Amino acid sequence: MPKRSRTNSPSKSTLKRAKNSAEQPRIHQFFSPRKSEVTDVPNVSSPVSGSSQLPKRNSAREKLAEVIDVDLLEADNDDESSPAGSRSKYDRQPDPITVGDSVLSMMKCATNSKPTIYDDLTLDPLTSTSKHKPWPSTAVPYSFLAHTLSTLTQTRSRIVINNTLTNCLRMIILHDPASLLPAIYLLSNTLAPPYSSVELGLGPSIISRSIQRMSGLTAPALKRLHNSTGDMGDVAFAAKSNLRTLLPHPPLLVNFVYSSLLRIAGCRGQGTSKEKEKIVEKLLLAATGEEVRFLTRTLSQNLRVGAVRTSILSALSRAMVLIPITHFTHDDSHSSYHASPELLRQLKPIPPGKGKVVDRTRDELLANFTQAEGLIKRVYVQHPNYEHITSGLLKGGLDGLEERVHLTVGIPLHPTLGSPTRSLNEVYEISQDRPFIAEFKYDGQRAQIHGSIDNGKVSVSIFSRHLEDMTTKYPDVIALVKSLFENHPETHSFILDTEIVAIDPDGALKTFQELSSRARKDVKLGDVSVFVSVYAFDLMYLDGEVLLERTFRERRTLLHSRLPPFVSSDKQVARFDHVESCASTEGRAAVESFWVKAIESRCEGLMIKLLDNEPMIEKNNDKASKSRRKQLPATYEADKRTSAWLKLKKDYVAGLGDTLDLIPIGAWHGNGRKAQWWSPILLGLWQPDSGRIVAVCKCMSGFTDAFYKGLAERYQLSETSETCSRHPLWDCDMGDLIPEIFFKPQEVWEIRGADVTLSPVSVAAKGLVSDTRGLSLRFPRFLRVRDDKSIEQASTPNFLAKMWRDQEATGEIEGNNDEGELIDIYSEALASSASDDSLE
Repeated sequence: MPKRSRTNSPSKSTLKRAKNSAEQPRIHQFFSPRKSEVTDVPNVSSPVSGSSQLPKRNSAREKLAEVIDVDLLEADNDDESSPAGSRSKYDRQPDPITVGDSVLSMMKCATNSKPTIYDDLTLDPLTSTSKHKPWPSTAVPYSFLAHTLSTLTQTRSRIVINNTLTNCLRMIILHDPASLLPAIYLLSNTLAPPYSSVELGLGPSIISRSIQRMSGLTAPALKRLHNSTGDMGDVAFAAKSNLRTLLPHPPLLVNFVYSSLLRIAGCRGQGTSKEKEKIVEKLLLAATGEEVRFLTRTLSQNLRVGAVRTSILSALSRAMVLIPITHFTHDDSHSSYHASPELLRQLKPIPPGKGKVVDRTRDELLANFTQAEGLIKRVYVQHPNYEHITSGLLKGGLDGLEERVHLTVGIPLHPTLGSPTRSLNEVYEISQDRPFIAEFKYDGQRAQIHGSIDNGKVSVSIFSRHLEDMTTKYPDVIALVKSLFENHPETHSFILDTEIVAIDPDGALKTFQELSSRARKDVKLGDVSVFVSVYAFDLMYLDGEVLLERTFRERRTLLHSRLPPFVSSDKQVARFDHVESCASTEGRAAVESFWVKAIESRCEGLMIKLLDNEPMIEKNNDKASKSRRKQLPATYEADKRTSAWLKLKKDYVAGLGDTLDLIPIGAWHGNGRKAQWWSPILLGLWQPDSGRIVAVCKCMSGFTDAFYKGLAERYQLSETSETCSRHPLWDCDMGDLIPEIFFKPQEVWEIRGADVTLSPVSVAAKGLVSDTRGLSLRFPRFLRVRDDKSIEQASTPNFLAKMWRDQEATGEIEGNNDEGELIDIYSEALASSASDDSLE
């Protein structure tokens, strides 16, 4: 008997779905909101941090409901060509679930129990109270952290960000101090100190599969959802909004989320992907409401909030000030940092609509804030470990923190940074004839070398400028440090600031390109083929003594006397030398000759360093007032870009190098004072053969504030914008340079760069000079808009490749390693001081 055609009878899944929709209207009605409670929302995505064009999702007085039906995304799969039975067992067409999304974040269970409603965290922490625990559980629920993150995404105000973080951390310290460290790591979107090897190692495919398994969506539906929102957090939020579970999951706790992330980072060996996916799926199933959005963003390492390291440290210090010292120690003595309960009781709230109010109590608390912030930031840049800092704070408060958490061999400190200058005339104008040392700025890799010896056992750690541990990359440097201890038995420990430079067997300098060809980790000494020399230029720690407060003259003298140059008979061992230098006391002619020598060699230029602490006379246009003296410290200023260290690079000298005509095709959200603008800008070349644009480099130098404002107007992010989009609407080849915002290619900008360099992320001119790498422009600087050119007249990959060959022919190719973008130190300093957050 012939089988009946499948089309003649409905499938079992069709009958089952029809039965469910016919027999369970009351259940759907029970889970669906009343019509009066539903507000139509056209977009399910949350406001993106940095976009001033999107409306705020939350309001303190108005609850905004989001109606989300992700099953509608499956509509394209329901055509006649879809094979019967191919639909997921989770596919269904229930009524949409309404998810309330207000400023008062909610912790919802699957049983629709009464949500936990949190207080407004944006209130002034000086007048807001945190005596009562805002959550029912013993430990901090993750929903409270999600509430904090949700609040942060809705503002770019530094004052609001500081208030939110301060109130959050203050509550955690008071009610669950054990959750303070995990909360700080989750807020900062990190898992461990920067020098630690702990990495989440979670690819987008694992997150996507976990969302699919959790929600029942098919891969095409998930892709369409991502195309409509552009953010994995919004995708997971929308997918989870239509999911019902029969059994409730226990609320997520901050400690559990953080420990789960560490478990993901620790997964090794066979079946790693499956194990990671299992942990991610478990977290997403237990998450509710805004927890889903921010948990997914954390897993994607793209939290998208305005809480940077400085904001977290500032908030932590303020939270500590507002908690009496008796909370941390039984000693009832006076604290120079912590506010007493009597002082807090004397504080008067600022009446609504009033400006600045004279209040000595408030002024005293603000002074404590400033003092505490300086302390914690100073401790962090010398000892960047949140675990040690929070432990030190909880054990004894702010008083004595520097003694409990201090500079330690084996833990890197943030390096001092130099300020760019463009000529020797500018150098002499800033130094004002004060004695300085001019040093070669080598084309190598900056390295902070920590060495110690204890009972004959030598410990060595080598850190990059960004505090990454690269000890295993340089076994020849490890061998060098061991030799230094053998030759100088009076030395027991040190921390050196150095430049590691590639050399040939005879000691001649080579480029950074040669150094970058070395393997990045787990290098064996016998496998070293590119030899290096360590050029030391500063000494921050010696035999148990911290030298940061000593002048550069003193530190330099100790370096030269205690650790002289050394060359081992074994060529596999790295060489040790001091940077080549010239003193200003030799005269300006000698310094100018030294500058010429630097630019004719394989060096990047000069570093100019003041030897002694000297006050600088600050000119004042008002003749009636006296000129003020500004201190130029010759101390080691960790994590600061100081004018006592000046960079004079041949890249920065005006008139050097050719220009290119490039096309702006995308951008990222700015930070700091550039938060309301686009910065940096992604630039591209025109490919005549394909008629496409290929990304080549980012640019964030040479722009004025007026230009930034005009750019924001021309590329305004909105639903109706024809020039700016979150999604790639225009045909451009981005390579690995994927911007947050895409521009319509319509302008041509004239750009000057330092030189052309091989790039692992750019695909511009790939195949013309290298089969595996493209070309990029190092230190691009905006000059002007070329209104006289169309995008088809922009520079081409062939032109860029020709610039590369010309450089190679003349031997002018330098490395692609540097310490930062070219800036105007005067305008940047002025803008920084103008944008400083006054403690109001």
